[in-house]
Amino acid sequence: MKKTIQFVLAGVMGGVITLLGIQQGITPASKMENEAKVATSPRFVSNPLNASFDFRKAAKKATASVVYIQAQESDALASKKYRSRMHNPFEGTPFEQFFGQDFFGGPSYGAPLYKLKGAGSGVIISKDGYIVTNNHVVDFADEFEVTLSDGRKYNAKLIGKEPSADLAVIKIDAEDLPAVEYGNSDNVEVGQWVLAIGNPFGYLTSTATAGIVSAKGRDLGIIKGDRAIEQFIQTDAVINPGNSGGALLDVDGKLIGVNTAIATHTGYYNGYSFAIPVNLMRAIVDDIIKYGSYQRTSLGIYVMPIDDEIQQNLGLDSKNGVYIDELVQGGAAQFGGLLPSDVIIQIDRHEIKNIKDLHNAIALTRVGDVIQVTVVRNGAEKTIPVKLTKAL
Repeated sequence: MKKTIQFVLAGVMGGVITLLGIQQGITPASKMENEAKVATSPRFVSNPLNASFDFRKAAKKATASVVYIQAQESDALASKKYRSRMHNPFEGTPFEQFFGQDFFGGPSYGAPLYKLKGAGSGVIISKDGYIVTNNHVVDFADEFEVTLSDGRKYNAKLIGKEPSADLAVIKIDAEDLPAVEYGNSDNVEVGQWVLAIGNPFGYLTSTATAGIVSAKGRDLGIIKGDRAIEQFIQTDAVINPGNSGGALLDVDGKLIGVNTAIATHTGYYNGYSFAIPVNLMRAIVDDIIKYGSYQRTSLGIYVMPIDDEIQQNLGLDSKNGVYIDELVQGGAAQFGGLLPSDVIIQIDRHEIKNIKDLHNAIALTRVGDVIQVTVVRNGAEKTIPVKLTKAL
């Protein structure tokens, strides 16, 4: 799939619409602000297959929990970024006073200060104002305005973010807000109906679309870095630029995911969209709210994929699983009783077929959790409880 489909994380970016939107024909943030007034009431797409149920109750229940986020750089941040790009080569030398920032076309020289702007969606997760969104909606900015579905506007502050999972938390100063009800993404099944609510293009606010779950556990490679966490829910519910950070809901209006990306050749919806599962979201967001950042856990092992040699030497039936090559001294695995040459095949209810499965299973845990690790040792399966520690 990576070779045939251009995954455009920016396609649903609120924050990057302004950076790349004009080139792709996407409505820029400035136009969004002017047009936002034309669509302030919910728009609902009817059930396309005339199933025996509909989404009216779910949409009514959840729409108030989805917000519109406008993000931009402050003058100070924009100026700081500009100065870093226009570094004075004479800085720190006797010539600095003759060749100051003005000489290199800095803002004070008369050039307009360009401030990045963008827009996206978010979901209210607590009555006292905590809102989850995508990191790419807010990462570039330091000023945020949140508009509720009823039109009320609030300034927001950034609580924390986790780029490896494309998640962030902002907060507004308000009480008795309509917080979304959580569902359980582990129970989501391929083929079940889902509802997506967000703010496509910035001016179609509080828009709902329906579809089905097309696949689970998608690893798309769109989040960069060796610590990226990807296990997307794939759906065919229509989302577009501006839907980033919006809600993916079940038929009862419970949150099962945060809409994040689309697969597209055009920059607009092209058949499939992807959402971060709510169980993964909660594990990360709860840490951000409590500690200001995601507290990664560690199993304390060095691992290898199962190759032909390992399979043959251990007499394994298949190459599914992860081979423990070495233990970290004083780590969780060593204290729990795991051994080198053990092959991990399951953690709690999660089957481990490869290193990515292991990585994703650990991402759902918290420091201090006791997980049940099932290994193949000397040809027999053995389940061992391991208490997780904080990763360095």
